[in-house]
Amino acid sequence: MLKPLVGVSAVALAAMTAMAEPVQIQLKGKAAVSGEVLADKPDQFVLDVGYTVLVIPRDQIVEIKKTEKSPKTVKAAPAQTVQKGLYREAATPPAEKAVRELVAQLGEGVVQVRTPGGTGSGFFLNDEGFLMTNFHVIEGETDISIEVYHQRKGQLERKTYKDVRIVAMNKFADLTLLKVEDKDAPKFVPVLLGDADAMSVGERVFAIGSPLGLERTVTEGILSTKTRQMQGELYLQTTTQINPGNSGGPLFNLRGEVVGVTNMKIMFGEGLGFAIPVSAVKYFLNHRDAYAYDSGNPSNAYRYLEPPSRMKETSAKK
Repeated sequence: MLKPLVGVSAVALAAMTAMAEPVQIQLKGKAAVSGEVLADKPDQFVLDVGYTVLVIPRDQIVEIKKTEKSPKTVKAAPAQTVQKGLYREAATPPAEKAVRELVAQLGEGVVQVRTPGGTGSGFFLNDEGFLMTNFHVIEGETDISIEVYHQRKGQLERKTYKDVRIVAMNKFADLTLLKVEDKDAPKFVPVLLGDADAMSVGERVFAIGSPLGLERTVTEGILSTKTRQMQGELYLQTTTQINPGNSGGPLFNLRGEVVGVTNMKIMFGEGLGFAIPVSAVKYFLNHRDAYAYDSGNPSNAYRYLEPPSRMKETSAKK
């Protein structure tokens, strides 16, 4: 019978761990156990199996095989970022990761945008609550709420924020900048903006959004082309499934950077989704004052100055 080791002081255990050697021990009855040898005595072995320490009598051992020590996992340092106004970019290209890992990392930064007319998606640009979505998601609406899934102790907690201000919008580029202004709002988790021009056709991309109201839906595909012209504008075309409700959500590369804002699909085809290139998003944000929201006209993407009054002509007869 294998017995756990008890009554060993922390100092003694630390000393034994320092001399630990990885082995696999074949036991009678065809059982086997692997771990690191803490002590090798004439009548017994003391083995660290990770979750406990076992004492193995010599008469129960058939064979001992040395194994290679597993390399220690080094946690990757967080990517260095550069602040560019309201948004952030990576200082150097982050390492590519599996979609599974990126979804867990980026999920808090993607939101659902709700209005009386329907739902869409969006994503945070910084921790102060500035976020992007499509113009057509909030067109003609001023009653806007944002649903965020916060990570709390390993669990997802849905929170709705109802004090949302329209900061700027451009209906011709189908872009809108919003800001959450709830008094109890925490610091939000933003996502990084990338560079679609640096990508190659055929690279994998994925979207997170709320198609048909199904929040936190992930779809994956490839970048079909970077220069699809439609109605005088260039779009990213992707096989990533885009449906109503995805509008305004991010299209990510495998580095976890936003390369586009999903906004439409061809309804009578499959795998024909489109996104606004992130370069257009950056231009809009960098020149947002030109697209400042006019509360007097919610559908107006521009703020026009009043024309100068025409001076009255005075006629003087000489």
